[in-house]
Order: sequence, then C-alpha cells, then structure tokens
Amino acid sequence: MRVRQLTSAGDMRFGHQQYDFYRDIPEAPAQCVQTRLMFWQGEWYLDLTDGTPYQGGVLGTNTELTADSVIRDRILNTRGVTGIAEGSYNSQLDRATRRLSAACTVDTAFGLAEVTI
Repeated sequence: MRVRQLTSAGDMRFGHQQYDFYRDIPEAPAQCVQTRLMFWQGEWYLDLTDGTPYQGGVLGTNTELTADSVIRDRILNTRGVTGIAEGSYNSQLDRATRRLSAACTVDTAFGLAEVTI
C-alpha cells in the first residue's frame, strides 16, 4: 500500500520523491482513516453518497447512540484496516463546546497504528 504523506496543515507533501510516501507501514492506512473521516457525505460531486454521514448520523440532536457506530463503520471500511484493537476505541462528547473527539488503535495489514479524530 502506497499513500502520499500529508503535512501538518493537511496538504500533500511534495519535493522529496519517494520519501513523500508511506509504503507498506501502519501509518498508510491510519492516514487513510483520518482522510476518510474528514470527507463529508455529499462533498464529492461524482458520488454524493460517498463520505462520512455527519449530518443526521453524528451531528444534531439524538445522535449519541449512532455517532460511534457511524465512525467505527467508516474506520472499519477503510482499505488496509483489518479491525479496531479490542477496547481501544474511545470517544468523548463535550456538550459545552459541541465537539466529539475519538481515538482508537487500528489493526492494519502492516501492524498497529494510532488514530485520533
């Protein structure tokens, strides 16, 4: 699996030839998970059904029961991810700031990797 690295600002990294890529290491699928979770459903004009269904599934009222399952499903359906390490998924909902954060350890075809969203 070969994935172009992203900078801390979220831009693609260029200028270092093959050093700009993750190749067959756990960070490759982990970065794909983070990228997929940033991608909102309906954002891509060629396939409006693709993306994370934040509106109605994660955001809004009465979504406490569905938010974790939506995020976990998106993680598990990422190429290169074979599972989520037992007991590693943790999410925190801060009602004051209306922010949901989650972290987990994903089991990939190349080993374990930490993912934080």
